[in-house]
Amino acid sequence: MDDLAFAHSLADDADEIALSRFRALDLRVETKPDLTPVSEADRAVEARVRARVAAERPGERVVGEEEGAGDGTGAAWIVDPIDATKNYVRGIPVWATLIALEDRVAVVSAPALGRRWWAARDAGAWTRDADGERRLSVSRVSELDEAVVTFTSLAGWGAGFHRLAARAWAARGYGDFWQYMLLAEGAVDACVENVAAVWDLAAPKLVVEEAGGRFTDLDGRDTAAGGSAVATNGLLHDAVLGALSGG
Repeated sequence: MDDLAFAHSLADDADEIALSRFRALDLRVETKPDLTPVSEADRAVEARVRARVAAERPGERVVGEEEGAGDGTGAAWIVDPIDATKNYVRGIPVWATLIALEDRVAVVSAPALGRRWWAARDAGAWTRDADGERRLSVSRVSELDEAVVTFTSLAGWGAGFHRLAARAWAARGYGDFWQYMLLAEGAVDACVENVAAVWDLAAPKLVVEEAGGRFTDLDGRDTAAGGSAVATNGLLHDAVLGALSGG
């Protein structure tokens, strides 16, 4: 099984596990030390991914939100078992499993929405929904005053963010994986996030880039290593970075 097919297979397992507990009245939820929630489904999805990688991909490892970096030095599967857990535990259907093999392949699966997005390096980005399968492409909006700008949270931003939001045609708090997928589809033009980890960003970064966009941190560095993120259709990237920094 090639890398992308294996990633899809992992996402199929994740969908089955997560959907089986979504909106369950007896769903078990705990609070982690960083005060974010983790559900039994988060743990079960990551455990399944780890078990399958160990059994079917010897020498490769998993870097996951719930259990951290696995043993070994081989290629890393970077996994967020349920991105937007706060949505998941409240019964909001906007959540997804994020799976990336470093910067080679990525799958973002949102089964409660009936949506999936994926990409392979130099092979484009794609989505599938009730209308079928189609290739993704970012928008051609080139002016901030015509742009839809999205964000995950209002917390922790300074004046630059508010300046950016005021200049945009619309600023919306779609957040998490959802904003990046909307960007890749051309519905959103720029996304900003000031707190994020590698498992939040690895899969969305590849999807955005293969759809023709650009993805950096707030300092403009080409990385998904975590900390922060700015993703755009490429045409707006310098303007967004400039607005955030006070330019």
